[in-house]
Amino acid sequence: MTKHKIPNKFKILIPNTKTNVLLFGICALCLFCHLNFGICHLACAQETEDLKFTLDATSNTIPLPKVFRPNIDLSGRGFHKDASWPQALAAKEALDIWQKDMGFSGFYRLQYNLWEINQLSKDKDAQDKLLANYESVIKSISDAGAVVILDIFGTPAGLGKVLDKKSPPWDLKAFKELVKNVIRDYSCSKRYNIWYEVWNAPDLDDFFLGRKQDYLNLYRAVAEAIKELELETKVHIPLGGPDISWWFQNLEGNTILTPERSLIYELIKFCYRYRLSLDFISWHAFSTAPAAEKEITLYRKTAINLIRDWLSYFNFSRDTPLIVDEWNYDRNANLLPERQEKSFIAASYIPARLKNMYDAGVDNQIYFSLEDFQSNKEGLVRNVGVFAFEPGHSEYKGVPKAIYNAFRMLALLGKDMFTCSLQDDFTGAICSKTEGGLVLLIYNYIDPEIATNYLSANIALFSSAERKIILELIRSDRIRKLIESPADIQGLRSSAKVKALLRNASMLQEKAAKFSLKNRDIKIELKNLKGSYLYRRYTLDSSCSANCAFSAQEEKELKIEDKPYQETLTLAPYSLNLLILKVKPEEPAKSVAPVEPEQKAQEKK
Repeated sequence: MTKHKIPNKFKILIPNTKTNVLLFGICALCLFCHLNFGICHLACAQETEDLKFTLDATSNTIPLPKVFRPNIDLSGRGFHKDASWPQALAAKEALDIWQKDMGFSGFYRLQYNLWEINQLSKDKDAQDKLLANYESVIKSISDAGAVVILDIFGTPAGLGKVLDKKSPPWDLKAFKELVKNVIRDYSCSKRYNIWYEVWNAPDLDDFFLGRKQDYLNLYRAVAEAIKELELETKVHIPLGGPDISWWFQNLEGNTILTPERSLIYELIKFCYRYRLSLDFISWHAFSTAPAAEKEITLYRKTAINLIRDWLSYFNFSRDTPLIVDEWNYDRNANLLPERQEKSFIAASYIPARLKNMYDAGVDNQIYFSLEDFQSNKEGLVRNVGVFAFEPGHSEYKGVPKAIYNAFRMLALLGKDMFTCSLQDDFTGAICSKTEGGLVLLIYNYIDPEIATNYLSANIALFSSAERKIILELIRSDRIRKLIESPADIQGLRSSAKVKALLRNASMLQEKAAKFSLKNRDIKIELKNLKGSYLYRRYTLDSSCSANCAFSAQEEKELKIEDKPYQETLTLAPYSLNLLILKVKPEEPAKSVAPVEPEQKAQEKK
């Protein structure tokens, strides 16, 4: 069961005792690097009360990138009274609601617990039911044309070096045969559309008790099993990993300063050395920042470009899919109001993050998770789900949060996408085309940690002396006071470059505070759009946090002639607006009944 990958960035970066304290400070700050502001762009975007963007309906489009699909990890609860239902899987009712409303398309992640399956080995009927339930979910997704990422983890009792599902196996041959039989059944015999992922967050003690070489040996065992099956059946079986808690992490507490020590780098190098399959790279990234994937490394490259360089260097395709397979709105707490009673905030974050993932070059993503966690054996309580539920009831008592409607909006995007951008720190749009019109998704998300994110986004571009000054300010908590009182920055003993950085961080924080409480108007202009259209607007905002009806707030008919069509919307803080313009079908011409001769004679009289 996924507990969540220590969202606190400082915890992720905790080094071993031999690591230089200063390096840790730099790394901790760099991990906050979630907004792509280079030092060459220190001047903040001009503040405007109102917004405007223009879309030409005849401009070029591309197929809607896969990263915008409503993908999700199917985990939830963490404990079910029915032992035959996978314990880390969300309730069947939640899966059924999702499938009914949106169907299955894109990627769906399912955690396949070998330990749990083995625990029922003495009760064959219960074990068979458990396996049938796993397969039922896999089959439904595969039959719909979607992809299952099956995360294989949990060493069965008797195979581990210690009696713990988190243990690496002591008998790799036996583990290999066990996994091989699973893959042969699902991928070779039944031909389900599955990508296999080796383990879950192996860099965290909560999920894996081995060392780096233990993980690499584990991956090799699965890779060799797949290689043998592919030779035997001529069926391609995708395999990937390492599914670490952040892209630069390894099992020894690495930092962003040495990304080449990350488990991703080690796995790429290991697979090259032993000629093993590596069909995708996966990692987790929980944050509040919409541009988390745009962080700049000390190599003056984003993490995405750096990983692609590693792949190319070791003769793997540079286009190997990069997947952020667990992400969510996160502020270092298990329970967040922004994911519960204020879940409209997390909902508005979703398209903002996806737009930035696409811009950064991420191929795909999987949101974590379908359902909240509570009332489980581990005592884990986390409200990360799209669905909340009331524990202790014999019948299903679940409710979709506002987050769910954000995914319903994504599901309504057209098959083709326009280039559509707003030069604004908080508001953006995803513009798509359908066979009969347009679909526009407009988000207004204000990053509550924007100042810190701005500082960290630029830290790699400063000299070591300048970094030291910034880090000392952070450690002494003076940074917060300087951001709140920018007039004091001038008296700071530092370079003009550092002062400019701090002023801009202060300006961004001031803007965020202002617009987190203020509505903004946006004027949309649509060019080269003619004809009659049915217009529908769906809005998601603070008016609802859970069990929100998904219905249009506004509907009207449009007749667009020669002039560009204009629409002005008022955007509330942390809101989404989905606009659908669909070509109005032509009304059939009324037929006139022919006049009979006798009727004509009567009319003459």
